[in-house]
Amino acid sequence: MNQSAVRRVNTSVILRALAVSAGPRKLTELAEQTGLSRRTIELILDSLVEAGWVAELDRVPNSGCAGRPARRYELRAEHALLAAVRVTTVDVSAVVADVRGHILGRAHRPLRDYKDPSTTLDDAAELVLRALDDAGGSVDRLRAGAIAGGGAIDDEGVVRRLVHTTRWEGVHLPEELGRRVPVPWFADNDTNLGALAERWRGVAADHDNVVWAMLGNRTGLGILIRGAVHRGLDGAAGEIVEARSMPAGSVEDWPVAALTSPLPAQRALALARFEAARNGDAASLAEVDEFVENIASILTTLSWTVAPSLIVLGGGLEDAADVLLPRVRDALRDARTPAVELRATALGHDAPLIGAVKLALDRMDTELFGPLVPID
Repeated sequence: MNQSAVRRVNTSVILRALAVSAGPRKLTELAEQTGLSRRTIELILDSLVEAGWVAELDRVPNSGCAGRPARRYELRAEHALLAAVRVTTVDVSAVVADVRGHILGRAHRPLRDYKDPSTTLDDAAELVLRALDDAGGSVDRLRAGAIAGGGAIDDEGVVRRLVHTTRWEGVHLPEELGRRVPVPWFADNDTNLGALAERWRGVAADHDNVVWAMLGNRTGLGILIRGAVHRGLDGAAGEIVEARSMPAGSVEDWPVAALTSPLPAQRALALARFEAARNGDAASLAEVDEFVENIASILTTLSWTVAPSLIVLGGGLEDAADVLLPRVRDALRDARTPAVELRATALGHDAPLIGAVKLALDRMDTELFGPLVPID
């Protein structure tokens, strides 16, 4: 590489090191972390401070050590913003986050017509601008975005198959959103992004092989293998609602299964059923037990095929975790499955959005992550 390209790569390395740090970093710490020379780091940091990407903090005297206090630096995470969008069959949500993944602004609205991709993506783009406004940001600070959707979405962000309608098939989500909000966009299935988020900010940080399961009225699996999303052929991995030999779709009309419904009224009915089960109502308990049998049947198959070390229940199932988790664990134990750990998501309905922020972060190259620092 020429000198300019080397400088850009080194700039990106330093920015990423600051982005993943829990707090301010000293020059010596950055040198150890990045493998760059102290002088190279110092020159790049001076340029980043001048450009507004990095703040140099007040020096703190070294306790018990002679000499000048160390210089400390911290990424101004709010200087660059990322957008995340989630589309369901009935509504769209958008968040704007800084490059550490902290959500700064939100927006939400019902969809005008889910089966019309153009109208839906217009709604999504409008929400991104509303979330930017809520975050106090501007379009010129938006660096990239990602969209979480349903169905099989391939590595390029093209919808290959969607169980609700064929009208989305072939839609290139990043290109379409990029025309409406002109920054680089990425796309993936919402359950894949739920799994990605869980390992980044949730209960799966200590696991590499994870399944994020949304089962019931809406069904899908997000699969991480060695920490990376497994999409399979054309993004079809985890789309078990299409697998007729599995009982994934057989419970979608049950009231208790509506925990994963995008409709608030249906979710409220499901929560009421679980509350009745907690209070000992026989009919509600019987319905819960049948739902648990359905969930355990699917997870048993996963335990012997994907064989993850952790399965996370999400997509709304976490709202009845106190009822579901012990029963599903008992059912898996009775089925003599491998000793897969079972947890509920800690991220709630934000999981796919947080995963979309992580996807945008992971896909950004040096030019997107940081400014082009000129050679002196």
